[in-house]
Amino acid sequence: MKKLLTLVMLLQAIVAFANNGVVKGSFSGTVTDAATGKPIVGATVYINDAKVGTNTNANGNFLIDNITEGNHLIEFSHIGYNTLAQNIFIKGDTKLNISLSAAVVENNAVIVTGVSRASQLKKVPFQVAVMRKEELQQTTSTNIIDAITRKAGVSAIATGPAISKPVIRGLGYNRVLTMNDGVRQEGQQWGDEHGIEIDEASVSKIEILKGPASLVYGSDAMAGVVNIITNVPVALNTLKANVGSNYQTNNRLRSLYGNVAGNKNGFSWNVYGTTREAADYKNKYDGYVFNSKFKEQNAGGYVGYNGNWGYSHLIVSNFSLTPGLVEGERNDQGKFIKPLPGGNEGEATDADFKSTIAQVPFQQIQHFKIATDNSFKIGDNKLTLNVGYQRNQREEFGNPDDLKEKALYFDLKTTTYAAQFHLKEKGGWKPSIGINGMNQTNTNRGIEQLIPNYRLNDMGVFVFTEKDFDKLTLSGGARFDNRNIDVANLLDETGSIKGNSFKKDFNNFSGSAGLAYQASKKVNIKFNVARAFRAPSIPELASNGAHEGTIRYEYGDASLKSETSTQFDAAVDFNTQHVSFNVAGYINAFNNFIFYRKLSANDGTDSLVNVDGNDLTAFKFDQRKASLAGIEATLDFHPHPIDWLHFQNTFSYVAGRLREAEAGSKNLPFIPAPRLLTELRGDFKKVGKGLSNLYVKVELDNTFKQNNPFTAFNTETATNGYTLLNAGVGTDVVNKKGTTLCTVNFSANNLGDVAYQNHLSRLKYAAENVVTGRTGVFNMGRNFSVKVNVPLSMKL
Repeated sequence: MKKLLTLVMLLQAIVAFANNGVVKGSFSGTVTDAATGKPIVGATVYINDAKVGTNTNANGNFLIDNITEGNHLIEFSHIGYNTLAQNIFIKGDTKLNISLSAAVVENNAVIVTGVSRASQLKKVPFQVAVMRKEELQQTTSTNIIDAITRKAGVSAIATGPAISKPVIRGLGYNRVLTMNDGVRQEGQQWGDEHGIEIDEASVSKIEILKGPASLVYGSDAMAGVVNIITNVPVALNTLKANVGSNYQTNNRLRSLYGNVAGNKNGFSWNVYGTTREAADYKNKYDGYVFNSKFKEQNAGGYVGYNGNWGYSHLIVSNFSLTPGLVEGERNDQGKFIKPLPGGNEGEATDADFKSTIAQVPFQQIQHFKIATDNSFKIGDNKLTLNVGYQRNQREEFGNPDDLKEKALYFDLKTTTYAAQFHLKEKGGWKPSIGINGMNQTNTNRGIEQLIPNYRLNDMGVFVFTEKDFDKLTLSGGARFDNRNIDVANLLDETGSIKGNSFKKDFNNFSGSAGLAYQASKKVNIKFNVARAFRAPSIPELASNGAHEGTIRYEYGDASLKSETSTQFDAAVDFNTQHVSFNVAGYINAFNNFIFYRKLSANDGTDSLVNVDGNDLTAFKFDQRKASLAGIEATLDFHPHPIDWLHFQNTFSYVAGRLREAEAGSKNLPFIPAPRLLTELRGDFKKVGKGLSNLYVKVELDNTFKQNNPFTAFNTETATNGYTLLNAGVGTDVVNKKGTTLCTVNFSANNLGDVAYQNHLSRLKYAAENVVTGRTGVFNMGRNFSVKVNVPLSMKL
């Protein structure tokens, strides 16, 4: 923390230096409707690389002052209109009038910031999915990762409503990297029952980079990156506030969110707070699922300044979650049971189901983060710098005789840093040089140790460049990484050593090369090849203990090598005024793919380890060659002249195989089932005098049977397919001037109350219900949701 404060003071000195001699510019103009020529009120004009923007006034006019002169990628957007993105050179007082056409289908003008520099989506050579705040508001979910599973190629490993882990194209855990406002999110993402710790209500935009991203992000980005953006300054000289709430009927989820943000002459700030709690959810087969409840309380914000030299922001957040852990144990009558003091058990009651206070076993998760996000103009070049400190504390409680006893307590402290020097564009080339890494320490403070205490140092350097050739954009680069790990002795409950200390170094080269070709106004072609890597995680190297929520005892292997992969991506986009079609395919070949295998005793039987009177099967991590291949397709049809109607279909399929079979199975574990999401939607800009931006939608969520599980060692079983019927309606309530008074979204998920199990749900492997003969716990049944958001705005 002291080092971070010292750095902040150093940055202030840099700001003072960078501010000298930098020329100031301004950007102004008018945004109008392309069809009618009328001004568009409230359109957003945003300069991504400068993190500054504004909204058009009643006459459609806008002005952004105090901007660094040079080339900027500027985004123009408004609900109901196609987003427009243009590279505009700002010198002095630059003026430009913009026309937006009515939204028909999603276009490629969306700007992506999760690559080396802000780029138009159509110029990025790999697949990227974008989810904005408006879409999140229209989506019903119990956590932020569930919300993004509507995107092609994205799914989630779930442990009840509160805990979900992102899976991109069949890969999850430490193979997916989560970024939040430029900071690498570090918790215990290696564990089955560990989610991410980011407040959903604070999110402005999510970018999902699909495919290897090791070039820019280093280790752990083999499958891709979930880039979550919350820090977006409001318009200059504006004060904005929002108050929002959500209620869901199935588990009585209720949430309240509020924030206040302002921007006065470039000095900007934002403060937010969220409280959420839910009781146990229910479904047709299980009734109420005992201990699926949770409580969540979050707070955060930022303060910063935007000037003609760039910007400097200080970001702070604190996330707190207390989820119950579903064990799924039932008595002879098929009723859920709960542990009681004295080693006894009792039947869960109606009061237990309706309470939002988690019972044993449960977790307490705290994630504190402070970071600086900066961009400086240095001559004709630009330096971006991000430094963050975060502390993740995960406590697990499982003793009904002592509710304060911490069976497991991981205390993880991480400092991350990332700097990129963007050189002046020359001859169309846009080169960048970057360095990033982290320093991390883990301390066990509970009575048990599953992984040892350790210190980790990680650093990578890379070069990246991009070149536009009229309709063709080429991009790529190379990177070198070093990760050093110092692992302490692993101790048992008596203090005896059960795992020896060791030190390891991992060095790797990675890189990528890709192209995006605008073959015509309608057709865009993309191709990318990338080499990625992942250093083994600490549990894979050094675990020795019983893994909570499983029937296995895990041993790490300190001799594991880094995973490496080579992936080939190809995609074709076809866009017309009324039809949008995208198809993408990929092949990913792995060396040293890490998975776990069952250990055998000397007599050939399963190796067993006795833990608290229970014999658990022993497993050890191993490595093999493997491959993944898949396809994603999206079709959005907007028939003429029914301009308000959308018919959208999204399909995802992925298959994973080991080169050599393990215990008779070649299939990779945790591969999601094929899925087809079909939505029929109507959008209406104006409905009478009091409503605008009305939408009505009906969708079918078709998840097919997963017939190719990893059956070795009874790890997985096949999963039946299912079809869910969902619906939604929402609108803005406006006054006579067109100002939004509130936004209301109503939705219904699983209207048919279908009892189903998602293949990636860990609750699928809970104990059998002896009364019905069904194994595991089923997913949530019918659920209605209502969201209300009230925005307030005033000029300063």
